[in-house]
Amino acid sequence: MEKRRGVTVVLVCVILVVAALAVFQIVQRFSARNPSVPGQPVQRGAPGPAGGPGFAGGQRTAVRTAPVELGSVENQVELGGVVLAASQVPVYPVVGGKLTELRVAVGDRVRRGDVVAVVDPSRPGDSFFASPVTSAVSGTVLSLPVPVGDTVQTTTALCVVGDISRLRIETFVPERFSANMRIGLPAQVRFEAIPGEYFPAEVDEMSPVLDPASRTRRIMLSFAGGASADPRIMAGMFASLGLVTNSRSGVPVIPRRSLINTYGSWIVFVVEDSGGETLARRREVERGLESEELVEISEGLEPGEIVVTEGQTFLGDGDPVRIVGTPGTAE
Repeated sequence: MEKRRGVTVVLVCVILVVAALAVFQIVQRFSARNPSVPGQPVQRGAPGPAGGPGFAGGQRTAVRTAPVELGSVENQVELGGVVLAASQVPVYPVVGGKLTELRVAVGDRVRRGDVVAVVDPSRPGDSFFASPVTSAVSGTVLSLPVPVGDTVQTTTALCVVGDISRLRIETFVPERFSANMRIGLPAQVRFEAIPGEYFPAEVDEMSPVLDPASRTRRIMLSFAGGASADPRIMAGMFASLGLVTNSRSGVPVIPRRSLINTYGSWIVFVVEDSGGETLARRREVERGLESEELVEISEGLEPGEIVVTEGQTFLGDGDPVRIVGTPGTAE
């Protein structure tokens, strides 16, 4: 009885394997007749998609396309920065000694002349007297780096007072982009703590020299449009910046994926009709500005021409093609 069951199981497995192979071969033949993947050749003489007419002799390559359009493109530099208070002033004692008292806490508002700490400068055997430490500016106490009881010098900052009603962003630009910086350069700022939102800013201060150690140029940006008043943005936050170094409008643009680099030259394939046949023509082009998605074409293309965006890798000049989907869209 057990032997019969074993034989039955083996026979069922063999039948399933044979059936799976047959289905696989049928699917392969159907796919060869009806390719929909850009770059896959289509045998002429085979039926067209959705039962459409066939075509005679040779092969066609399925491609996706997009029109050359007049649009806008801009160069961006991606940087990281830190949000700072518009002004941060450390408060120092006028004499050295022992810090005996702190009269403020982090987050307190102080005015110019307010006493923020007390230092005892007396030595053993001297008469005790208190030396008050006053703030030189009005603002908010941002930090108190020295605990009560420590010995301090006149070079020791007892607290830092800043104006957090106006926030700025500090960042450092790599040397290769430093020449593109200028006052008023626009930027888009985003924060990990505020996902999906962008805040406008602009460059309002630049260092006149490069740091020789890091080979960077320090720049400062101010928020535009009242963004610095947003209570969600706080001093100390990490900021991701997109600095727009250059932009152009009303220029021919195409998707970046259309371009192919061949031995230092940039080419695209343009779709043309020739005697009822759709052919891909190789065209060398000159690039202008580039963004993440688009490229400006300064020479080689005219608005309205159709370029191949997918399936061009193995195309040659004059190869027949079949456009998959509507130009500029996915199928």
